[in-house]
Amino acid sequence: MKRTSRDIRTANRYEVLRQIIAASPTSRPVLAAATGLSLATVATLVGELLDLRMITEVGFEDSAGGRPRGLVAVNASGGALIGVDIAETYVRVELFDLGLNVLARADEDMRPGESRPEQVVGHVAAAVGSVVMQAGVEGARVLGVGVSVPGQVDRATGIAEYAPNWDWHDVPLLDLLTEHIAYPLYLDNPLRASAVAELWFGAARGRGDAVVVNLGTGVGAGLILDGGLHRGVSNSAGEWGHTTLVLDGRLCHCGNHGCVETYVGAPGIMLNLRELSPGSPLLHPEDQTATIAALAHGVTSNNPIAVKVVRDTARYLGAGIADLVNLFNPEVVVLSSWVAAALGEPLVAEVREAVARHALPRPMAATEIVLSPIPTDPVCLGAATFALEGALQSVGQRNAKHTPARSRTAPPS
Repeated sequence: MKRTSRDIRTANRYEVLRQIIAASPTSRPVLAAATGLSLATVATLVGELLDLRMITEVGFEDSAGGRPRGLVAVNASGGALIGVDIAETYVRVELFDLGLNVLARADEDMRPGESRPEQVVGHVAAAVGSVVMQAGVEGARVLGVGVSVPGQVDRATGIAEYAPNWDWHDVPLLDLLTEHIAYPLYLDNPLRASAVAELWFGAARGRGDAVVVNLGTGVGAGLILDGGLHRGVSNSAGEWGHTTLVLDGRLCHCGNHGCVETYVGAPGIMLNLRELSPGSPLLHPEDQTATIAALAHGVTSNNPIAVKVVRDTARYLGAGIADLVNLFNPEVVVLSSWVAAALGEPLVAEVREAVARHALPRPMAATEIVLSPIPTDPVCLGAATFALEGALQSVGQRNAKHTPARSRTAPPS
């Protein structure tokens, strides 16, 4: 879809604010250099953000041979943003100030069989209410709620089109959430959320090309190309977890056989363990989190079964990541989400060796493979940026007096 001038203005406003959040305080000339926009355009956008009280003037800095430069910084108390990470085994919600510092957090466990849409919505509504109460913010200060849900998502309509692990098809999730949550809502998926979090604050910051590999119950890859988030024509880019790793291999929830996810997602890792040692005390058959935690502890204590399972998992993962390295030639591959965080550097070290065996030497030489450095939940953080983007778009629509506003329109990124 062709972007309108208002879409472009919103995107520019968002990019300027992103740079201010990343490097407060800063000056208009520095912002112009960082964004590639003209100084006049930056000055106009900074003026708009000042009017919105999202940023504030904070003094001056000397400039060589010229007038002192005015400095601006994010106005952290100028609003609140909420990020929601809906995963297969939990719902996590974090409330942020405008500097994207976490002010409150709430978790809701989702037991097996609790995946009906109304059950998931109930968990989200409870956790959102909890963080607002914890932070003591007035409802009017909440600019929006970004919601990440696994699977394929239509951002414009708010429909969760397909979530294979839950067998969801065309669930009107945004409508269901709107019945319980009064704030503006913006829906997307964890691949995009994790990628944006790494681009803003993590290992992809300042990188032109990066791949963020999400390792949880499900598996996928967020793509950053030419310094921006790559969504694909139908917001479906990154479904790498459902590419074929083993011909005629394990049956996947998506209906195909041998998908990457069936070997390196949490249930796949549990199956790796079960096949190697069916009666292992490391295996908690109904508890993914406990099993992965037991494997992580086992690796640090040099348990041979745990070491072998992580090594075998890394072999599968390394073969799949080598394909991403050969295809996209990224500067960095980031391992993110809860399985990667739990297994940590022992997994990363094994993955590096496995990728080196499978990737072509030239792209491999240019690629770092690292663990996500973000200390909080990267999906919540990324989801909060979608709420921020949506809030800036809605401001643009309100200010466009002569342009009919379109309801439920996704932010332009």
